[in-house]
Amino acid sequence: MRESIFWSVLRRFFMVMATVMGTLLAIVLMASLFTGWSSQSDDSLNINPTFTPEIRPNAQNVRKMLSDSSPVILKVDISGVIGLGELTREKIEEQLIESREKTLKKDRVKGILLTINTPGGTVIDSDSIYRALKAYKEQYKVPVYAYVDGLCASGGMYIACAADKIFASPSSAIGSVGVIGPTAMNVYTLLEKYGIETKVLSAGKGKDELNPFRPWTPDEGANYKVLIDSFYDLFVSIVSANRPEIDKQKLVDEYGANIYSAQDAKERGYIDEADYTLNQTLALLAKDLQLEPEAYQVVEMKEQKWLLSLLKAQSESPLFTGVIHHTIDMSWQMDSKLMNKFLYLHAPGMEK
Repeated sequence: MRESIFWSVLRRFFMVMATVMGTLLAIVLMASLFTGWSSQSDDSLNINPTFTPEIRPNAQNVRKMLSDSSPVILKVDISGVIGLGELTREKIEEQLIESREKTLKKDRVKGILLTINTPGGTVIDSDSIYRALKAYKEQYKVPVYAYVDGLCASGGMYIACAADKIFASPSSAIGSVGVIGPTAMNVYTLLEKYGIETKVLSAGKGKDELNPFRPWTPDEGANYKVLIDSFYDLFVSIVSANRPEIDKQKLVDEYGANIYSAQDAKERGYIDEADYTLNQTLALLAKDLQLEPEAYQVVEMKEQKWLLSLLKAQSESPLFTGVIHHTIDMSWQMDSKLMNKFLYLHAPGMEK
């Protein structure tokens, strides 16, 4: 007897569901086995690494496996908005920690090469990454070189100050020493026009600072301004301490949060060289470390997340949630994760 269309569709639906669930279960089991194996493979220590060392080309564009005792230059990528995605203080700090473990232990890392292309980001992450690099450099006595290929603005410049030398491609832009706080709006007059009343319950003097639903006092936001000024003073101190060729008074009175071409940045002291390639920078670092061209490896720590990404993608699929999200791309707006934070960020238009 031929089954109805309804039962045929229903049967196929459950077959697809069973297949997907079986696949997910297999992935989970594989992930568990892999994690268990990793935890047992590190000299019997219960350490589950977040990152895997991946070999990158050296200054001669050669990428090959060397012995476990060969010297290493650690490549740390500072690309994107600081404080988002892979560029958080936690991720960079973990990379630095794991660069002294497993196959990279026994003092194999001889130097660090920062590759920078960022408009900056949060104050906290920029400062923490800078301090983590400085601490690593001092503890392990390794030089840090930075190479800018694109943009090194605000928080990027802050982090670059951890480097002993900064090099840049001729088309790069560098600078923007400044701080910006959360944007505040006041809608009290608009609400009053339409007879809308609001009430905010708070305790503590100044707890409802910059409340948009009431008239602002003449000194509204003064507390935040003091905080922003302290972050700015810290930024200026970091730059002037690490880039002594920059005139501190000119930095405050003249350069400010301006951004400069690589050549102009060099003339002002922001960077050391303005017409370099990545390979030239890498070769110079290797030379300063007295490493033979074919005797070292360039290693970058890459996060082991493909299984987690796959599981997350499956769990968020409309097939399982029954929800379809509609979004509108408004790329001109600031990422919501940066809202209500103090920023070392170069964002033209927002800074005015």
